[in-house]
Amino acid sequence: MAKGFTLSIYPWVYVARFAEEWTEEYVEKPHKSPAEEAELDEAHRDELLAKRNSFPDLPLVNYTTQYGMGCFEGMKAFPQKDGRLKLFRPDQNAARFYRSMKGLMMPPFPQERFVEASRQVVARNKKLGFAPDYDSAWERDDFTSGESIYLRPFSYSEPAIGLGIAKHPFVVIVSTPVGSYFAPGSSKAVVSEKVRAFPGGTGWIKCDSNYVVPILEKKAAEAAGYMETVFLDAVEHRYVEEGSSCNIFFLLKNDTLVTPALGNTILPGITRSSILKIASEMLGVKTEERKISIDEAMEDAKECFVSGTAAGLSHLESITMKDKTARFGNGEMGELSRSLLKTLKGIQYGKIEDRFGWMVDVE
Repeated sequence: MAKGFTLSIYPWVYVARFAEEWTEEYVEKPHKSPAEEAELDEAHRDELLAKRNSFPDLPLVNYTTQYGMGCFEGMKAFPQKDGRLKLFRPDQNAARFYRSMKGLMMPPFPQERFVEASRQVVARNKKLGFAPDYDSAWERDDFTSGESIYLRPFSYSEPAIGLGIAKHPFVVIVSTPVGSYFAPGSSKAVVSEKVRAFPGGTGWIKCDSNYVVPILEKKAAEAAGYMETVFLDAVEHRYVEEGSSCNIFFLLKNDTLVTPALGNTILPGITRSSILKIASEMLGVKTEERKISIDEAMEDAKECFVSGTAAGLSHLESITMKDKTARFGNGEMGELSRSLLKTLKGIQYGKIEDRFGWMVDVE
């Protein structure tokens, strides 16, 4: 079973480059059959995977590697019972990637090309056997153990060393097998005293550099026995904004589902928008997008969870800030959180009708 993120890049990758216009190619990296690769010893398998993660035509020194001037997306393709694979809302990833590149003053990547390239990468790898098969056993835990394909489209600058912006960027799409994002065990969170994003910055862009502070804080939190870290606003350090790499939700005692309103410090998550739609239109839950203080969240919430492409929907059993801890649902996933998870995963894996037209056939 795939566990979280791995660097087991599948053989077919996509590379585009902007000069006067976008040009593209699909590249088949070295590989054996999936069965043959599974039989390799660790050293030979690592050697093969290293070749798949090698892009000699991409410059080492550039605006991306030197200054974090790049952006990326995270998206998934899900195996279906009938043997097909389907992408979840790739048009939304395409639109956000377009906005991110434009926000970093690069030539933006065409959205239609983004969707088609994503489909092709998955389809080509599937023909080689690099794709998970649907397992009905996943239904027993609402697909929390389900496997899928993770796609990582990202921008990459042309050669450069001075301060500047990419005028001739690359766009690369790779894919890997992926399983559960959060490890079993603790689902506790701690409030960070550091700042993830500030007004007028790049918090709304899925920008490489945005992840430095969250990664450092998440690792510090894990070392202290927590699963996640929660960030507050930069101005008053009072209002909840995000987790380390995910949006956050609170079900209040009056049965209203609240998530922080979008602004230029919060990433517009695609799973976030999907959960809001499922909650209001399928489950009949009142939803609000607004400011929510950490005090209100800790005093008045009865359920709490984070959402994202990698995380899916993961409940938080508690949030700690300094010497105060708020616990939710006696440490167990709440009823609404479970219903949302079950519905979201059911749509993604094809068990529940996709009434919103979110799932896109790969072939």
